[in-house]
Amino acid sequence: MIYSLIRKEFIQLRRDPRLVAFIVVMPIVLTALFGFALKLEPDNVKMAYVNQDPSFFSNLIETNIWTEGYFQLYPVADLDAIREEIRLGHARAGLLIPADFSAGLVENRQPTVSLYIDGTMPSLATAMDNNSSAITDEAVTTDMYFSDPDAPPVVIAPEPFILDVNILFNPDKIETWFFLPGVVGVLIMQVALILTSTTIVRERESNTLEQLLVSPMTRSQFILGKIIPYIIISLVDFYAILGFSWLVFDLPPPNSQAVLFLLALVYLSALLSMGLAISTISQTQQQAIFISIFVLIPSMLLSGFIFPIEAMPSWIQPVAYAIPFTYFIDIIRGILLKANSFSELLPEFLALLGFALGFTTFSILRFRKTLA
Repeated sequence: MIYSLIRKEFIQLRRDPRLVAFIVVMPIVLTALFGFALKLEPDNVKMAYVNQDPSFFSNLIETNIWTEGYFQLYPVADLDAIREEIRLGHARAGLLIPADFSAGLVENRQPTVSLYIDGTMPSLATAMDNNSSAITDEAVTTDMYFSDPDAPPVVIAPEPFILDVNILFNPDKIETWFFLPGVVGVLIMQVALILTSTTIVRERESNTLEQLLVSPMTRSQFILGKIIPYIIISLVDFYAILGFSWLVFDLPPPNSQAVLFLLALVYLSALLSMGLAISTISQTQQQAIFISIFVLIPSMLLSGFIFPIEAMPSWIQPVAYAIPFTYFIDIIRGILLKANSFSELLPEFLALLGFALGFTTFSILRFRKTLA
């Protein structure tokens, strides 16, 4: 009896070739993708820098940073520009060499060089902090000691200058501030995709689709009627999770509730329309759930939620930017941690809106008022 039941299950699987393909191919594809993509430490981190003392000594620091290859320098006007570049996400780090740098070295006063690091991703901040040795390396400091044999003896400091490291936006590198905004997006994505990816398939399997097909309902009405209820449900979930995070984990409040609501609305529209698109191409609920998982896992690992996109190979980075969750992460961290305005986040909002419109259009075109 057990053998017969086992045989029956394999026969059913064989009759669903799409499901078999998902079961066999998906783990291999994900393993290959993550094996190449997942790194904690990036290369060529963009660093905005201000050199207020162009000299031989400051040039030693710049040259060694370029030689090490970890930071990629580009000049900006002043300290405020450094902070703004990091706040807008154009740079992950900043370096300020003060105007009295050379004079301080000559007088053995240990001048201060300031390093600014984006603290919204603690793992990346830690990696950049560890790689700051390119600034204080022996190859840099060897030629910065001064001793005048004709002058009275002086005590020379063990280091010619001090590197002052400043962590911006998350100075204590609180991991919950980093993870929780992304966790909100992951949980909502799970709910939205699973609910909507099975909705049309569920109608078909329960034999209620036929009743809808003979009604005067248009394709657009059908699709919108399937999306709107889940937008309401997901919005309640979104604010419930965020409210719990604010109360229990002291997550920073948004700089604008209106921008946060707009983010929730656009992000959920993108997710639900994607789930509905999955539902239109799936024949069974099992297929829909497997496709949803196939979307969910790369979204978590390739979006910058855990691993920095800068650490991924250049040929995989376009995959990250083809995922709606990538833009959600940028927006919600900007709202909660960096106090970014709507205009500063407009490109990310437009990307999410594009996903929502694209998947909705695909679903409308894909859906046919036919049982075939």
